Amino acid sequence: MGYPMARNLLRAGHEVALWSHTAEKAEQLAAEAGGRAMASPQQVAEAADVVFLCLGDTEMVTEAILGPQGVIQGARPGTLVADASTISPKSSRKIGKALKARGVDFLDAPCTGSTPGAQAGTLTFMVGGDPEVFEKLKPMLEPMGKRIYYCGRAGLGLQAKLTQNLILCNIMAAFNEGMVLAVKGGVDPQLMLDILDNSAAKSGLISYKAPFVLRRDFRANFSTKWMHKDIGLMLESGKDLGVPLLLTGVTQQLFQAAIAIGHGDEDFCSTINVLEQLVGITTKFQ
Repeated sequence: MGYPMARNLLRAGHEVALWSHTAEKAEQLAAEAGGRAMASPQQVAEAADVVFLCLGDTEMVTEAILGPQGVIQGARPGTLVADASTISPKSSRKIGKALKARGVDFLDAPCTGSTPGAQAGTLTFMVGGDPEVFEKLKPMLEPMGKRIYYCGRAGLGLQAKLTQNLILCNIMAAFNEGMVLAVKGGVDPQLMLDILDNSAAKSGLISYKAPFVLRRDFRANFSTKWMHKDIGLMLESGKDLGVPLLLTGVTQQLFQAAIAIGHGDEDFCSTINVLEQLVGITTKFQ
């Protein structure tokens, strides 16, 4: 997602310093759309007034910001760092405190919309941190997103993002069970989808994802392994806050099973394969 997000900033006329764990990606974007490819997050921070990150997990973000070649080593006082990754709220607040000690502002700004939203510049951002810093950042989020929500103090952007993904993954688990039950019982899957779309069970997620399932097209917009990572963060947050997440604990095992049988890099709608294999059917257009 970081590649099209950075490209949209370039298209909006911003000067952008680029870094990626895969150096070729930064070099490719620099050649394609302008900007300057850098060798480390530290070099990006030395060249930038605002630093955006979009990385895979808590460990990657911590290393990129606080590591020996991290953003903190190059950022000047007054620099603004916004993390669009989905990571642990607790760890994000620790990162923010470390940056604040150097005079660097920090916002958690996770986004949703998957790869298509990143490409089209229609992401939704959920932002936590100082409201005055948020107002400074907002114009730079607008080339990348169509909806930008200020959620409150540090960590609350992430809390909102995890809540949204919690509901998404549990809806997907319910869809998997329902469709496999229907098809195993003899109901045409296209008919079942039409019924769902015209009943109280209608879901925007399912309306979007179901055609991919029926075409058996599991190319990743948001992969099973990354949603599984987010489920772990949900359960961690639930433990920290004393909130039991009963359905989410079961859904985590569904996603773990999907990864175990080889669907980790596919879209998270591929989790239906777990139940299909157990009962010997395939949910597809007939």
